[in-house]
Amino acid sequence: MMSKAFEPVHLADGSTPVLLAVLAHPDDETFGMGGTLALYARRGVQVYLICATRGEVGQMDPALMAGFDSVGSRREMELRCAAETLGLAGVFFLGYRDSGMPGAADNSHPQALAAQPLDAVARRVAGYIRKLRPQVVLTFDPIGGYRHPDHIAIQRATELAFGLAAQADFVDDEKQAPFQAAKLYFHTIPRGFLRVMVRVLPLLGRNPRQFGENGDIDLVSIAEVDFPTHALVRYDPVVRVRDEASACHVSQGGQRMSGGVLGRLRRLAGATERFMRAFPPPKPGEQRERDLFAGL
Repeated sequence: MMSKAFEPVHLADGSTPVLLAVLAHPDDETFGMGGTLALYARRGVQVYLICATRGEVGQMDPALMAGFDSVGSRREMELRCAAETLGLAGVFFLGYRDSGMPGAADNSHPQALAAQPLDAVARRVAGYIRKLRPQVVLTFDPIGGYRHPDHIAIQRATELAFGLAAQADFVDDEKQAPFQAAKLYFHTIPRGFLRVMVRVLPLLGRNPRQFGENGDIDLVSIAEVDFPTHALVRYDPVVRVRDEASACHVSQGGQRMSGGVLGRLRRLAGATERFMRAFPPPKPGEQRERDLFAGL
């Protein structure tokens, strides 16, 4: 008998349930919302990912480059490993270049995602929304989780594309019919959890203002920005799947996500991913959703 946790998603109109995540780099799909993606894939939802770049910028252990001609090709391989593990139905790359962290010279590279016109990126994302016809679209919160320029750029483009795809006067490259997705969510990091990390990391000899694989994430400033939580997705049944997908991202330390300091902190946060609903706007007093497809 099928576990209730994996009960198929059925839509009122009988259409195929589709979820689209629009993100910036290889590993965003797993480290941020991997539990949600894996859970819905196992509930019969066609889960797709648009990845704007191949994560070309950043440090890479030379030992990991054997057989690869670029950092981007190595990280693409890791993403495809994770996508297969999570159960994604397809991955689409926009082909922009990783912009690096704020203030980096890579921000102004001609192909950098953060250097592209917002409407140009949005038009491409809108084309995919029309092609894939998702009921639910996911992306980053307005500060991109931790203020990465690419996260912010693709979040803004996705928010614009969500409305653009439904406009009759917008013509995409493939001249597809307008399509209105039902819901748009922003993935958010629980600020209570971040504040705990800010206090705990110094006790473990870590600087919360220099967090991450490259020490370029300021958790203190991020913890000061709060977003409402309109949906909570518990992914307990697929915790192991998410850990296996994380391990695919070797170059980003993913193999350590289930152990050590990060593993302990993740267990403290619990197997829950949080989302802010951007569309339709929540009504006053509306209860938090436990299913992103609720009401559909």
